[in-house]
Amino acid sequence: MQEKVVRPAAQRRTIRYPSRRPDDGALRGRLRELASERRRFGSRRLGYLLTQEGMAVNHKKLLRIYREEGLAVRRRRGRKRALGTRAPMTLPQAPNQCWGLNFVSDAFSDVGRFRILAGVGDFSRGCLA
Repeated sequence: MQEKVVRPAAQRRTIRYPSRRPDDGALRGRLRELASERRRFGSRRLGYLLTQEGMAVNHKKLLRIYREEGLAVRRRRGRKRALGTRAPMTLPQAPNQCWGLNFVSDAFSDVGRFRILAGVGDFSRGCLA
């Protein structure tokens, strides 16, 4: 037969323990200022800046304050895209309104390579002579 293990009740002193955490107003303010100046810096890089200024802080405490202040590295915005619909290309209504130019290259077996600038009319599809 197993015996029941009886644990003593928690003491009142441990339940109603008053927090003795020091006020970090100066640290919080400076952290907010640095985060607004340098938006791409996270808590670790801001901690290095605070250490250079003489405010050495434990990394766990710094991360806790960083999160409590709601600081985070700003997300990068996406690339701007064209708004609306694009206008379709207008078709030429008469000859000599629009021409297409293109370089064409070829090679003979005995002469070598040659290149030609070919001009084609978009309306008549005729080439220049």
